[in-house]
Amino acid sequence: MRLVVKVGTSSLTDEEGRVDSEAVGRLAVEVAKVRAMDHQVVLVSSGAIAAGLPALGWSAGQRPRDPRTLQAVSAVGQAHLLGEWNRAFEGHGLVSGQVLLAPLDFGHRAQYLQARSTLERLLEMGVVPVVNENDAIADDEIRFGDNDRIAALVAQLVGAELLVLLTDTAGLMDADPRLTSDAALVEEVAEIDRELERVSAGAGTARGSGGMSSKLSAAKMASWSGVRCLIANAARADVLADAINGERGVGTWVPAHERRLGARKLWIAFAMPSAGRLVIDDGAVRALTVSGRSLLPAGVVEVQGDFSADDAVEVLDSTGTVVAKGLVRAGSDEAARAAGRRSDEVDLDELIHRDDLVVLS
Repeated sequence: MRLVVKVGTSSLTDEEGRVDSEAVGRLAVEVAKVRAMDHQVVLVSSGAIAAGLPALGWSAGQRPRDPRTLQAVSAVGQAHLLGEWNRAFEGHGLVSGQVLLAPLDFGHRAQYLQARSTLERLLEMGVVPVVNENDAIADDEIRFGDNDRIAALVAQLVGAELLVLLTDTAGLMDADPRLTSDAALVEEVAEIDRELERVSAGAGTARGSGGMSSKLSAAKMASWSGVRCLIANAARADVLADAINGERGVGTWVPAHERRLGARKLWIAFAMPSAGRLVIDDGAVRALTVSGRSLLPAGVVEVQGDFSADDAVEVLDSTGTVVAKGLVRAGSDEAARAAGRRSDEVDLDELIHRDDLVVLS
């Protein structure tokens, strides 16, 4: 089996926010166990900023807020973080290799194919790829901000059968365990909707950038690309072996969706931020969801937001339900002028071509 394992900052650091060598070592043991069972592992590891702060003589409480300094700290910390993984894996006869990815590596086909080729070759050579977002040079407007979604995209990229999101809780709980002692583990989530993501919002700890909402979003991405996902506790013994065996109680399972989105549509649907909204009539809803057609200007009844051509926008029905998302071919001003009119009247064939549209309902 090929699996992608993502581990967050909160699972790799101590209470002072420093990278915990023992925690890294424990996870290296888990990876080594499944590698000994002839499974392939791609590791997506957070923690570069946490590793960079002490190297620069700063404490976790002195974490800077401005993006330029954070990027610089990440550049310093990335080398130290990989050093921790190298030392941990060397004790098990394993070699790790660094792969830094950015969102555009998934949005541009040539970069996507190059990233896939590199990861495939590393796995063929028996290397454990250690993936992180390329924070040091990432444009703040087009970055992920956490590694959960990048892990889901990597799972699709390498054709993984399983995505394991390791965190500092047992999985998704039916109540906040910090507030109630009888919170119980939700062992399986059949469908992740917006309400579930909303009630799970917020970072899990001050040291992490994600939280359960981020993990559910990533699990949804993985599910829609045909990859089964597990959210589990990084400190649990045999967590990866139990995940491979599909054990109950190991965490929260999210099954693979019947639909399998390709990389580009997965990127459009879940990784690109929405810059605006188009409200469409019932006929356009049927054209998109039943007939698989493009969105024409005539079907649009309202344009919301300020966006440019090639931005991602949500497509809503008359009740406000999001039925699709896509890359719009006109800016908001032009779209508003074209709304409700035939294509030949406005010299605009489609607002969103079906190749750039993902039906979500």
